[in-house]
Amino acid sequence: MSSASSPAPASAGSGVGSRLKSIIGGSTGNMVEWFDWYVYSAFTLYFAPHFFPSEDQTAQLLSAAAVFAVGFVMRPIGAWVMGIYADRQGRKAGLTLSVTLMCLGSLIIACTPGYETIGIAAPALLVLARLMQGLSVGGEYGASATYLSEMAGQDRRGFFSSFQYVTLISGQLLAILVLLVLQAVMDTRDLEQWGWRIPFVIGAMLALVVFRLRRGLAETESYKNAKATGAPKSGFLQLVRHHPRETALVMLLTAGGTLAFYAYSIYMQKFLVNTSGFSKEAASQINGVTLFVFMCLQPIAGALSDRIGRKPLMVAFGVAGVLFTYPIFSALEQTKDVFTAGLLVMAALIIVTGYTSINAVVKAELFPSHIRALGVALPYALANTLFGGTAEYVALSFKDAGWERGFYWYVTAMIGVSLIVYLRMRDTRHRSLIQED
Repeated sequence: MSSASSPAPASAGSGVGSRLKSIIGGSTGNMVEWFDWYVYSAFTLYFAPHFFPSEDQTAQLLSAAAVFAVGFVMRPIGAWVMGIYADRQGRKAGLTLSVTLMCLGSLIIACTPGYETIGIAAPALLVLARLMQGLSVGGEYGASATYLSEMAGQDRRGFFSSFQYVTLISGQLLAILVLLVLQAVMDTRDLEQWGWRIPFVIGAMLALVVFRLRRGLAETESYKNAKATGAPKSGFLQLVRHHPRETALVMLLTAGGTLAFYAYSIYMQKFLVNTSGFSKEAASQINGVTLFVFMCLQPIAGALSDRIGRKPLMVAFGVAGVLFTYPIFSALEQTKDVFTAGLLVMAALIIVTGYTSINAVVKAELFPSHIRALGVALPYALANTLFGGTAEYVALSFKDAGWERGFYWYVTAMIGVSLIVYLRMRDTRHRSLIQED
């Protein structure tokens, strides 16, 4: 990959105040999008019986996890279509469209009657809603990662772009917080019967607020410069013909990182209930506290990457993930103490911070501006669909087959594949294709 040319001069509209306003605005919208996405996972234990009637809890969770995975099928399509849209029409336009689709998906889930009322139409509508939200998130990641990376200054690009995962985690954390509040103020029966619909209503309402917010965002200088210079139009053939190495690189460096993230965070709540034997409330509390600390670590690690480079952090994640994933999950199987379980989950999340904090900027720095949103979004979405979106289903399938520890080895092996890529790739901090400061 060729080294970047000298940074373009900052425009009058790219002052610190304007830049911070744009980063905060983009981050807030990203948080709401991910809240809507993760509410499904946070409340699965409560709504699964309404859509998938069964006497076996693992079977119910498997069905719900399958729908969660189906949502990921649309993510590459969303990344493809909306990545091109964001490259051609602007990052702001892509962000606005994605939140609209997310809002509609949340409304469908909130209003859909249960299986006992409308039969097979209930899970069918649930699938439809998740397909729409998958389309939204597929475009959201590329647009938001590109927007934050381009809005950040050269010397603090790792720090500011880390807020892409800060807001992703905060959306997940907000979903857990809503769950904890509802568990505290509602009777368990009411929560199981109808209370689980409340967070989907909240998500739809917040998405409407974000729609207005995003329409007022500033456009990035990278996009403006690409349009002004008449750069080639973004498209799939343009991506695979002219950037095949970078496309493959994004897929491979994502595979282990996204699987580890979903295993350590999204699936962990179910694991603590279904394997370790904790109550739903205790598992939610462990998940909430550890995710909050994890969120706070992201900008620290991002800032560190601005000093020492991106590669050392990814290599550290790869080495630690290979060495400690199996021992952490094995120890959690036997743990009955909440504090001990929290420490073990926190250790796993600290490990994956080496990937989550900088993955957005690493991908953005690999591509020129005219095709950056598509280049970041599409290969990431493909890897995320194959490994992140199926994490819960694969884990529960191993458990259902009587060999739960096979999942631990699977996660370890995929982190090992990504580690090989981290060791061989160049440090994008020193060869960034984001030319504007």
